[in-house]
Amino acid sequence: MRSAADNPHLQLETRHLLHCGDAADLTGVADGSVQLVVTSPPYPMITMWDEQFSAQSETVRSALAGARCNEAFESMHRVLDRTWQACHAALAEGGFLCVNIGDAVRTCAGEFRLYSNYARIVQAVTALGFTLLPSVVWRKPTNSPTKFLGSGMLPGGAYVTLEHEKVIICRKGTREVRSADERSRRRRSAVFWEERNEWYSDLWAFTGMRQDLGHNNGSGRRRSAAFPLELPFRLVCMYSWIGDTVCDPFSGTGTSTCAAIAAGRNSIGIDTDPSLVSKARERVCSSDTMAELQSRSRQRVVDHGRFIENRKQETKHRHSVSGCPVVTGQETEVTIPVPKNLRTEEKEIVCSYDLLVPGGTTGTTTSRS
Repeated sequence: MRSAADNPHLQLETRHLLHCGDAADLTGVADGSVQLVVTSPPYPMITMWDEQFSAQSETVRSALAGARCNEAFESMHRVLDRTWQACHAALAEGGFLCVNIGDAVRTCAGEFRLYSNYARIVQAVTALGFTLLPSVVWRKPTNSPTKFLGSGMLPGGAYVTLEHEKVIICRKGTREVRSADERSRRRRSAVFWEERNEWYSDLWAFTGMRQDLGHNNGSGRRRSAAFPLELPFRLVCMYSWIGDTVCDPFSGTGTSTCAAIAAGRNSIGIDTDPSLVSKARERVCSSDTMAELQSRSRQRVVDHGRFIENRKQETKHRHSVSGCPVVTGQETEVTIPVPKNLRTEEKEIVCSYDLLVPGGTTGTTTSRS
């Protein structure tokens, strides 16, 4: 049986940059240089972000101080609009923008109401020329008895609780496959049939992650507002190819960078807060994180093996390297990059990989893709 390393096209090394910069101009990111943006911005009209928006816009500060709620909401989104414009410029043709966002509820000027961040960002990205695609509803179930809003059991006295966020998915133009290398890279990046069925559903249900940054984290914030690894990992696998570049203009504690490493993509993470950038670098380079990313990558092959074992009908296709059964002809070259070693080169984090295919064949790689 041939090893995945026998094919020189399967050699891979990825590079990752985490640095301080402005999301409004994607500091250090060249136009047309990234294939995917995965991010979760500060949420307008959520209290924990008031100061950050106010620092960037005197209009926001004035509107909040005067309890002019609609004006504050719109002004906050005008701050974010500059980032979506920068993302449009940074994305190559056919690149995707995926934005995790939640709506907000707030009492302002004595009135409780919902502020639809999802609808406002959809309006902004479509105005920029993005093609809007079906979105994902991410449900974050909680059993807390304090989740309900309002006074209790009387009709009209309580409000529907928000237990979901959304992922806006849109595309810039069309990506053309021009070369044999690009066709190979795309086919190696295929997802399994059973992953397609779960990941391309419009409803995801998994819990969030621990948010507490601690008292002395240096950022002035107590909560990270980070999404769990599973969310960007799915999006990276769904909307980019092995060796592509993923950008997160609100990188926070570096979860999108972790997802890119786990999936064998390059990445650029930007945050205005130097303490969070340092925390993200520390997290990415930790042995615990490496173990988590290795486990998530390998789990794809483990899950596929279990799926095949439980599949009753005959599977017609076989993987080209291992001979493992797969459901469709598009899965015959699936290759799972498993992070192996990290090293730093100047400002970049460089990752080398083992390569895993269905059936468990691995090969060590050291040269750049």
